[in-house]
Amino acid sequence: MDKKNALRAGALAAGTTLMMLLMSSPALAVTPDDGDDPGPGLSVIETLGLFVVAPLALFAVIAGLVMVLDRSTDRQPKARAKAKA
Repeated sequence: MDKKNALRAGALAAGTTLMMLLMSSPALAVTPDDGDDPGPGLSVIETLGLFVVAPLALFAVIAGLVMVLDRSTDRQPKARAKAKA
C-alpha cells in the first residue's frame, strides 16, 4: 500500500509541475507591455556586486554581529564522565 501512495504522490507532483510549466508563458516577456519603462541594463561588475558581493557582505555583517554580541560564557567543551568498568 505504501508503494501505491508514493506513486500517487509522484504522479501528482509531476502533473502539477507540468501544468505550471505549460501555463506560464515566458515567451510573452519578450514583447513589452503598454506602460513598460525599462531602465538601462547592468554591467557585469554591477551585476556581480549586486548578486554576489552584497549578499556575502550582508552575511558577514550578520555573522560578525552575532559573534560579537553573543554573551554566552560556556565556551569550553564539557568534560565527559568516565565510565566505571
